[in-house]
Amino acid sequence: MTFSMKTCCLLLLLTACTFGADSVPLASDIAKAMPAAESLYIDLHQNPELSTHETRTAAKLADRLRSLGYDVTTGVGGTGVVAIMKNGDGPVIMLRTELDALPIEEQTGLPYASKVKWRNPEGAEIPVMHACGHDLHMAALAGTAAVMAANRQRWHGTLMLIGQPAEEAIGGAEAMLKDGLLTRFPKPEYAVAVHDSVELPAGQVGFTPGYAKTSADSVDVIFYGRGSHGARPDLSIDPIVMASRAVLDWQTIISREIKPGEHAVITVGDFHAGTKNNIIPDEARLQLTVRSYKPEIRKQLLAAIERIAKADAAAAGATREPAINIYESTPALYNDPDLTNRLAKALAADLGPDNVKQLPPGFASEDFSQFVEAGVKSVQLTIGAADPVKFAEAEKTGEVLPGPHNSHFAPDLKPSLQTAIATEVISLLDLMGAK
Repeated sequence: MTFSMKTCCLLLLLTACTFGADSVPLASDIAKAMPAAESLYIDLHQNPELSTHETRTAAKLADRLRSLGYDVTTGVGGTGVVAIMKNGDGPVIMLRTELDALPIEEQTGLPYASKVKWRNPEGAEIPVMHACGHDLHMAALAGTAAVMAANRQRWHGTLMLIGQPAEEAIGGAEAMLKDGLLTRFPKPEYAVAVHDSVELPAGQVGFTPGYAKTSADSVDVIFYGRGSHGARPDLSIDPIVMASRAVLDWQTIISREIKPGEHAVITVGDFHAGTKNNIIPDEARLQLTVRSYKPEIRKQLLAAIERIAKADAAAAGATREPAINIYESTPALYNDPDLTNRLAKALAADLGPDNVKQLPPGFASEDFSQFVEAGVKSVQLTIGAADPVKFAEAEKTGEVLPGPHNSHFAPDLKPSLQTAIATEVISLLDLMGAK
């Protein structure tokens, strides 16, 4: 199937959707919203910005929403955007997108590939890429905003659109909440978000009731020893040895302390110590990511990491306990089961049951969970982003398609974007539609 054939097939699918008694106007409006949404996507993809620095991105999104008639507030929680459209009595429903990109050099070969470089405070040049699909999410939200604004007779209530900064640093949602997101603005009854994925082909939507993504805790551990010449290890308290022992001992937390069947991950992603082969350093620095679903398991993991680090340092004769700092955290994402199943049913009715799939929980993290913690019933849906032909071939061969956080990740743009808009519109109309 060629790219154009796939796009045409999706257009036919959307035209046939039953958004209510009169389905054609909405399908037509979705199609009409596509050129502007696609143009915004390409602009955002070519001009990515890192977490907390999304000034141009936020301005672009804010301007687009303002032009559609939304009451827009910027600078919420840093660079966050809140757009409100009140349309009579009814529920307050929040639709959220992320703004930030990743420090990755793009290798997709696309004509609109990012060439952006960012200079950090130390002066180093860092490549930047929208490698997690936030550009697609923003373009979809803008397209959905246009469709909803053009069809106010089809829904009632308050539509709240959120452009959230710093999702990749798992701090943007918390920053917006601390800046009064749920007090300065109407508190939503429900929150909806989407995330693209190569787990599904473009044109399909996934849903996961209950726990959908893990908690994430970024942990820094510094082991302190005593340096010496590499030829006289007897004069040292070697922090590399004690840190190496801890790396292995931490893995026994999963195999020997966590109940079988529970899901948990401890990964040491960075180990830095020393400057030369014949010098035993004074300290060793490790960076960990810790993931789980259940709060009690998360608490158990973090306590065990600290306990083992201190024990390994004491066993090595260290005169100073390790420094342990948890500097980025977000709880597990829990999709409200009733809300999730309700929207899955609506999506299946409109997109067809073969295009709506239940997916198992994943091990990525997502600070959309902060809104759940704040008391908002929420769901994040999965938008298929893989080229259907490549997806089918990969299923046969076992090939791993490049997905989010990969320098080669690129969604199958037109069908992925159109399905994302359709998914959001269907979800919002189900929650806000005139009864």
